[in-house]
Amino acid sequence: MRRRARLAAGRKGRAARSAAWERRAARALIALEGVDRAGKSTQGRRLVEALRAEGTRRPHLLFPADRTTEIGQLISSYLVREKNLEDHTIHLLFSANRWEHVPMMKEKLHQGVTIVVDRYAFSGVAFTSAKGNFCLDWCKQPDVGLPKPDLILFLQLSPEAAAERGNFGRERYETSSFQEKVLQSFYCLMEDKTLNWKKVDASKSIEDLHREIKSLAEETMQEVQNKPLGELWK
Repeated sequence: MRRRARLAAGRKGRAARSAAWERRAARALIALEGVDRAGKSTQGRRLVEALRAEGTRRPHLLFPADRTTEIGQLISSYLVREKNLEDHTIHLLFSANRWEHVPMMKEKLHQGVTIVVDRYAFSGVAFTSAKGNFCLDWCKQPDVGLPKPDLILFLQLSPEAAAERGNFGRERYETSSFQEKVLQSFYCLMEDKTLNWKKVDASKSIEDLHREIKSLAEETMQEVQNKPLGELWK
């Protein structure tokens, strides 16, 4: 009798611990967007580190941190001006780079892992449409059906302020005039009310911005718990 009681108590304890773990492991897909040098990579790393420190289940950071694939390496060589590629081609390569990570992303998200992406399909659309010969609808098409972010954090920073930050101008698209066009494309994308866009002031200190981003991320992780993963632009 006592043995049964101990076994029952043990099962209840394990169930309670499992439920507590699932609450802590509430997953979300979070995208950081903005013009170049807005601080997305820094804030993405800090968010992942903070979530990991608080026990969130193995958060991951993707794009452009992982350019180890053949497609990713080709993109990198294009951005640093080692290779020239036709505009349609590079747009589709960026999309292909996202799609080749989708199986892993879905697996992790279904396991309760939060994923933070440093740029996503929105950057692909904004940068290509800023070139002037591409409409937003065409630019979106290759990414239709990607995992839909639960939160898109837009790091608001003027191109003039971005140009004053270190290493601006090192990559192909880093000119103030082009970044202004990119910014306007982002504003058009933010008109889509089916997506959860949140603007944050990227001119704040790194620490203040981190606190705001972390708060928004944690709030979203709780809100989307047990909700199915959506598909982008569908």
